[in-house]
Amino acid sequence: MKNTDFARSKNYDVIVIGGGPAGSTTAALVAEMGHRVLLLERHKLPCFKIGESLMPATYWTFKRLGVLEKLKASHFPKKYSVQFYSDAGKASAPFYFFENDSHESSVTWQVLRSEFDQMLLENAREKGAEVQRGVSVHEVLFQGNRAVGVRAKRSDGNLEELAAKVIVDSTGQSTLISRNLKIKTTEPKLKKASIFTHFEGGIRDAGIDEGATLILHTENKDSWFWYIPLPYDRVSVGVVGSIDGLLQNRRSRDAQLDHQAIFGEELEKCVPLKRRIENAKQLFPVKVTKDFSYRASCIAGEGWVLVGDSFGFLDPVYSSGLFLALKSGEMAADAINEAFEKGDFSGKQLGCFGPEFVKGMEALRKLVYAFYTKDFSFGRFLKRFPDCQQGIVDILSGNVYRKDVSGIFGPMGQMCPLPEELTL
Repeated sequence: MKNTDFARSKNYDVIVIGGGPAGSTTAALVAEMGHRVLLLERHKLPCFKIGESLMPATYWTFKRLGVLEKLKASHFPKKYSVQFYSDAGKASAPFYFFENDSHESSVTWQVLRSEFDQMLLENAREKGAEVQRGVSVHEVLFQGNRAVGVRAKRSDGNLEELAAKVIVDSTGQSTLISRNLKIKTTEPKLKKASIFTHFEGGIRDAGIDEGATLILHTENKDSWFWYIPLPYDRVSVGVVGSIDGLLQNRRSRDAQLDHQAIFGEELEKCVPLKRRIENAKQLFPVKVTKDFSYRASCIAGEGWVLVGDSFGFLDPVYSSGLFLALKSGEMAADAINEAFEKGDFSGKQLGCFGPEFVKGMEALRKLVYAFYTKDFSFGRFLKRFPDCQQGIVDILSGNVYRKDVSGIFGPMGQMCPLPEELTL
C-alpha cells in the first residue's frame, strides 16, 4: 500500500479489482444505478477456476442480476441434490432441495467456471460497467487511511494510476488489501489442503441424480472427495484432508512422492469413487491448494470494501464459496449505492452489511466443523433430533439469510464440539 496525492486524471466512482463472481456482481448492481464503475480483470481470457457447484439460494442473486434466463438456457448440468457417502462406502439418501421447498430456486446448476464467470462479467458490462481485461492491479493507493485509487499494469507493461471513491477488492485468495493491511487470519482448526483435477467420461447417476454433488469419505475418514458433474461429459474430482496428513507427512516419508501419486493413494481408499472414474480420462495434471480457510478481521475501511474470497473462505465441503461470493457482492453493492446517496464513504457505511453477512457465514462454518468431527454422523444426529432436518437442508441450500437456522446448533452442540461464533 502506498500513500499518494496523484492527480486524478482518470476518475471513477468505483473500481472493482477482479472479475470473479463477487466482483462482477458488485460491478453490475452498482453500475445499473448510474455510477461510473471500472472492473479490472488480470486474465486476458476466461480461464480455469475451482469452485463449480452452486447452492440453490444463489437463485435470488441471479434474479437481481437478470441472468436467470441465461442460466436456464445454458448447458450447465442441473443440480437437484447433495448425496453423502460414509467411510464404509454406503450412500445416504440424496438431500433433494425441492422436498423442502417446491419453488424453482430449489434446482440449481453445476458450472464450468470459465464460462460462468464470463457470463457474469458480460452481464456487468451490459449493466454499464467498464470492463478491462489483461490489467493487473499491483497496489491500492491511499491518502492517509482512505483508499483513493489503484496502480495497475496493462498488458503492454505500462503502469497507470486510476482514482475512485470506492475500491472493491475482489482478488479472491490473493486477498490484496487484507494481506497488505495484515488483517487476514487463517482458521486454526481447519488447516486443510486439496488436490483436484477434471475427468472426462466419469459415471453419472440416472435421471435427476445425474447432476448431484457427491461427497465421499475415504475408508479411514481422514479425507474426503467431491464429485461434481460438469458440461462436456466432465466431472470435477478433488480430495480434501489435513495439510499434514495429505501433503507434509507423506512427503517427509517419501520425497519422490508427487501430488498425482498422493491423489492416487487417496483414490484407492474411496472405492465408490474409484469405480466412477476407473475408465475415465484425466484431462490435466492435478492442482493443489492449501490453507484455504481464512477470514479478514474487518470487511471494509475508508473507501474500500472486501467481497468474496477477498474477505474469507470456509471450506469446499458444502460448496458455499460461490454462494458467499455472490451474496457478499450483492450486499456490498447495496452498501456502496447507499454510500453514494449519503455521500458517506466511511468504513462503517461501506461495511454496514458485514454483521449480517458474517452471521450467515457462521451458520455454514458450524456445519463445516460438524462434518470434520470424526465421530459425528448427520444420520445419527437427525435420528436423535428429527426436527433439525429442515435446518440442515436450509443450510445446505444456502437459506442462511432468508431463514433463522440457529435452532439446530443447540442440539448439534450436544453431539459434537462447535466453534465459538465470530462477529465483526
